[in-house]
Amino acid sequence: MVERVLITEAAKKVVDQLKEQHGELMFHQSGGCCDGSSPMCYPKGELMLDSSDVLLGEIHGCDFHMSRDQFEYWKHTQLTVDVVTGRGSSFSLEIPLGLRFVIKSRIFKEEELTQLEAVS
Repeated sequence: MVERVLITEAAKKVVDQLKEQHGELMFHQSGGCCDGSSPMCYPKGELMLDSSDVLLGEIHGCDFHMSRDQFEYWKHTQLTVDVVTGRGSSFSLEIPLGLRFVIKSRIFKEEELTQLEAVS
């Protein structure tokens, strides 16, 4: 199966650091509020999810969600969570570290589209 969302080694290290401080984590792909379209990291369960959100997959032990409406725009795209130096203007957990998670994306190849798991 082809994964819809991946994570870089650098971002994994930040996730590990955040897990030590906050316990289990979750991600939600922001739809433009607060910090553009950055992936937001929260303690697991802190962000209220409902039927308007979909689970794209798991990265480094963290569920990765996105709004169903936004997924319609991104469904042909593989997302990779990375980290860069610099403060974002969001409520994501990495911001006090002087870092911010970012998304890198690429369009799936035709043959990959048939290998994707359905989102839930």
